[in-house]
Amino acid sequence: MTMIETYHLLEALGGLGLFLLGMTIMTDALYQLAGQRIRNALMSLTRSPVSGACTGACSTAILQSSSATTVAAVGFVSAGLLTFKESLGIIFGANVGTTITGWLVVLIGFKLQLTSLILPLLLFAMVAKLFLKGKRASLAMAVAGFSVIFVGIGMMQSGLSGFEQVLTPETFGPDTWLGRIQLLLLGVAITLVTQSSSAGVAASLTALYAGSINFHQAAALIIGMDLGTTVTALVATLGGSVASRRTGLSHVIYNVLTAMMALLLITPFVHLWQWLFTQSVETQAQLALVAFHTLFNVLGLFLVLPFTNQFEHLMRMLVPQRGQSYTEALDNTLLRDVDLALKTVHASVYRQFHDLLCYLRTRLKPGDFVNAPSFPELQSALDETHVYVDLIHLQQKDKPSWSQLLELIHILDHMQRLHERCKVLGDDPWYDTDGELIMRNGHFSALLINTEQALNNMMLSINEGDNLRLWQQAQSLGDEVESELARARAQRMHDIAVGRLGVPEAEDYLEQYRHLQKTIYHIRRVCLHLNRWQEIK
Repeated sequence: MTMIETYHLLEALGGLGLFLLGMTIMTDALYQLAGQRIRNALMSLTRSPVSGACTGACSTAILQSSSATTVAAVGFVSAGLLTFKESLGIIFGANVGTTITGWLVVLIGFKLQLTSLILPLLLFAMVAKLFLKGKRASLAMAVAGFSVIFVGIGMMQSGLSGFEQVLTPETFGPDTWLGRIQLLLLGVAITLVTQSSSAGVAASLTALYAGSINFHQAAALIIGMDLGTTVTALVATLGGSVASRRTGLSHVIYNVLTAMMALLLITPFVHLWQWLFTQSVETQAQLALVAFHTLFNVLGLFLVLPFTNQFEHLMRMLVPQRGQSYTEALDNTLLRDVDLALKTVHASVYRQFHDLLCYLRTRLKPGDFVNAPSFPELQSALDETHVYVDLIHLQQKDKPSWSQLLELIHILDHMQRLHERCKVLGDDPWYDTDGELIMRNGHFSALLINTEQALNNMMLSINEGDNLRLWQQAQSLGDEVESELARARAQRMHDIAVGRLGVPEAEDYLEQYRHLQKTIYHIRRVCLHLNRWQEIK
């Protein structure tokens, strides 16, 4: 390789690096600018696989990141905000959204030739970033990333132009099925190296523009690049929650099916293009390539959507739910999106609190429930939740996530204290050696019966997601316990004064009320912070 060829190679590789840098800057900026609104739209507008496909395609096109869309889908499923079936539409639609990058490259990068205008735009964006804050600064960075993308495309074009006599379509062999499969595998490898199918598509379009490859070869390459994204998605979900593993496998199976179909469509598409436009596909090769990329992704979506129920059943068979775990949904991949991680923690804590109340209820009425929750399992789940929350770091300016994190920390603190209260229930003076409720104190026995009924009503409120009513019920129960403690204390003081009861006996008697009061206090605090969480906007 001559010095000139080496220079052009380095220039092309540098252009690819700039493209990747621009994509990263623009994606991060767009996510900061519109990420919350996109997540809200995904959650509120997704009511079926079809609506999920539409929102998934639009969000990926706006954010320029299919991984951000799929991570959001995993988070919504883990937090119980969407069903897995609804999330499948988002996953399928994300593939269509990624095709927008190719259209930007062709229509703006190649057709308009804006390189001379892009550099001043880049300077303007970076100067604006120095003086702006918040959303405006994110917008400036998005413009800067957009500019860097097209600077990179210009460098790739310039670099590949020096290989016109060295790198030709003949270099990649004849157009056979074996040749197409080899190019497909090359496309997979390129995506694995660059970790971006968009960069691969841009490089393919640039090579096609320079005449280094022909349409058939470029088509096989971008099919492989689409397929390559599934490998990174699958690796990212290994060891994760059931929801994330199902999502990763869904992405793989869907893209494999789409890739097989796309390979079969290359030749028919060429004939269709020639019939529609009465010219060879090579005449408008770049435009034809992005049209083909969009066509096979849209066609794959339309073919799979009617069979979403069957697809969901297949995923549940391949990745079954083995038992019910409180913390199974606390997936480290969600930490990339703090809001989703917080929602998932909240959903997990909600289930833990429900079952802890159920456990307390069984202790107030021993033998009444056959499948009582396991207290050691609840304690282990709480410890794992603490560890997961420790991985979430925010600053006070990060509203409303900061407020939600504080409420979760308060909830976990009182849950821990509530667990400590539950540990000594077996030795509590409420029960005799056989675990039966001591009935010698009629007032206290009646109070425990009322408490058991109140816990039952609170569990119903949790099932209905009514945190306000839950808080009101906890308040009412706490007021009743404190009132009974005050009454019992006054009566015991009177009994001591008239010599009817000794001080030690009176203390043992009142300790029953105090232990119940402290237990209910922590229940009240958990309910208070759950209600505050719900009110955070």
